Amino acid sequence: MESTPARPPHRLDPSGGCPHAVNARLLADGAVAPVELPGGIAGMAVLGHEALKEFLQHPEVAKNARHFRALQEGRIAPGWPMLTFATVRGMTTADGDDHRRLRSLAARAFTPHRVAELRPMIEELTASLLDDLARAAAAGDGVADLRRHFALPLPMSVIGELLGVETEFRDRLHHLSDQVVATDTTPDRAIAANRELVAVLGEIAAAKAARPGDDLTSALIAARDEGGDRLGDQELIGTLVLMIVAGHETTLNLITNAVRALCDHRDQLDLVRAGKAGWADVVEETLRWDAPVSYFPFRYPVRDLTVAGTLVPAGTPVLAGYSAAGRDPAAHGPDADRFDVTRPARPDAVRHLSLGHGAHYCLGAPLARLEAGIALERLFTRFPALELAADEAGLLPHAGFVGNSVRSLPVRLAPPEG
Repeated sequence: MESTPARPPHRLDPSGGCPHAVNARLLADGAVAPVELPGGIAGMAVLGHEALKEFLQHPEVAKNARHFRALQEGRIAPGWPMLTFATVRGMTTADGDDHRRLRSLAARAFTPHRVAELRPMIEELTASLLDDLARAAAAGDGVADLRRHFALPLPMSVIGELLGVETEFRDRLHHLSDQVVATDTTPDRAIAANRELVAVLGEIAAAKAARPGDDLTSALIAARDEGGDRLGDQELIGTLVLMIVAGHETTLNLITNAVRALCDHRDQLDLVRAGKAGWADVVEETLRWDAPVSYFPFRYPVRDLTVAGTLVPAGTPVLAGYSAAGRDPAAHGPDADRFDVTRPARPDAVRHLSLGHGAHYCLGAPLARLEAGIALERLFTRFPALELAADEAGLLPHAGFVGNSVRSLPVRLAPPEG
């Protein structure tokens, strides 16, 4: 297939914003779009569902930054805000045997059996956080920030328990991970946040090495010690960075976006309450309709590739456009931009790609689905009249174009008196 003529690159806004209008405009011109990354770095975004599915499992597409041409040519500054995505040592930047080795070490914490064992703990934690949310609302004239008091501490506590991270570290780790994934940060702040994150995780790892426990961090350290070259120091820290960031940011955005969607589409909430759809359907439709990750960095063609008729030169940093693919009419029909919790039940439904595809499919997907399903069911059961306490259009978007959500979500738990 011949390549299409080059399109002018779309400059991604480093400060982020709701991606859907931009996605629709870009997707109307083709499934693959040239983009300008922060610092004027040329990249590409794969936006169409079928094109993205093909690209995510293409044998000549790599994750290791040695294939990132601009980086290898010295054109990436040390404080580039997206540098961690490219250079962190872990499974998201590894290929082939290295990727399989790193993934297998972490996979033991995310087996179906291990995830099922976490259900009682997640249910207990959810109940406790709903109490906290109620107290926050009582202190705030009936209004509380659901993101801060519920959607954030749930996944952060769960991943903290899995990794054996003490409670006093968790707020700090969330703050640092927020800075690491932001695309609008300054070079000085980016460097400082990365250094501090590595230092904090190094402190946690040193404590676990001295006093091992029944947690994933201790297991990773033991695997490193017993296997010699199985897991190096940088790989250990890189794996912990991935677990902390991906282990809570995705689920935080998923829960937040699902609550927004249900509050804005009360008819869909009524379908769930009437038994015509389940909470798992809500989770899947939210993943498709308002993906928690919008543009995920990076993949690099190891040779020039033509994807959906567009040339993607070797060494180009490519973003996986999950939020665009989720609303691609070619895959999800002419009503792709409509939130419909009955959609996953249709026999002709196309599954979304919002948790990845192929060898790098999200390792924590079963856990994210479990957490979100429990959280939403318990939230709307406890507070059936819950509603947004601010206009949807006035909610501030998440900083950066990687994550897709809002910075806070004020909700009213019960109708105002009088």
